[in-house]
Amino acid sequence: MGKLAFVFAGQGSQTVGMGLDLYNNFNVAKRIFDMAGKKVKEISFTGPAEQLNLTVNTQTCLFAMDLACARALNEKGIFADGVAGFSLGEIPAVTYAEIMNDQAAYEFVSLRAKAMQECAEENKGLMFAILRLSESDVKNICNSIGNAYPVNFNCPGQIVVACAENSAEEIQQYVAQKGGKSIKLAVSGAFHSPFMKKASDKIKEYLATKDFPTMKISVYSNVTADIYGNPKELLAKQVISPVLWQKTVENMIDDGFDIFVEVGAGKTLSGLIKKINGNVKVLNVCDMASLENTAREVQNA
Repeated sequence: MGKLAFVFAGQGSQTVGMGLDLYNNFNVAKRIFDMAGKKVKEISFTGPAEQLNLTVNTQTCLFAMDLACARALNEKGIFADGVAGFSLGEIPAVTYAEIMNDQAAYEFVSLRAKAMQECAEENKGLMFAILRLSESDVKNICNSIGNAYPVNFNCPGQIVVACAENSAEEIQQYVAQKGGKSIKLAVSGAFHSPFMKKASDKIKEYLATKDFPTMKISVYSNVTADIYGNPKELLAKQVISPVLWQKTVENMIDDGFDIFVEVGAGKTLSGLIKKINGNVKVLNVCDMASLENTAREVQNA
């Protein structure tokens, strides 16, 4: 067996009811959700979906969910050798690696969520997953339209584009003409694009006075796809920079990771990793059943 990675789910994976069974069965999960507060618990466990899908709520709820899943795995004796997180998921990832403590990370993710929500309301935008087109085709489409940016390089044949509302119809038409497919994502803004500049500035200002301890395990950055450098710089850049997910996973595999466990809501990252490399083992933890299965699979690996 090589090395084990935890990968932390990002925005768009949220579902009403997430975390409730872990909360009821694990004190470590209960502590995290209790720290996040009554509102996070109510929206995560009972919704409504419209509230859960608002960025200002989604990010705090997913932060708690992701971290609770990882810590529940620890209770089962399963620990990560390294971590990565997709977009919002990078915050619980750096928390797991002890670059931030839980409370400081929750306060940060609350500020991040509010700043990104404000940007999204000021600069109305959408995100589309573009399937079956090459990276160069997607970049050319964005360049020809304007106010459109390739922002998530997820896996072969899947790139996410962020755009202004008034560019959305044109993007879908161009993609169809090229033989591709576009799928609108369940997010409330054009994230990881220049539309988030004010949020990035607020994050940079907020982090300027913070001190960060040395990470306990390797964290791979969305911005560089490599092991973390300066957290202040990377966490501020992350919201306006593309998520280099495919390259991140490829680098982790090159570094000896051969088991990936997605922690958090859904199985989005699991599906992407399987498309990036079909030779690694991919598992997930999103509830009690998947937790038991993953613990058993890892222990038997």
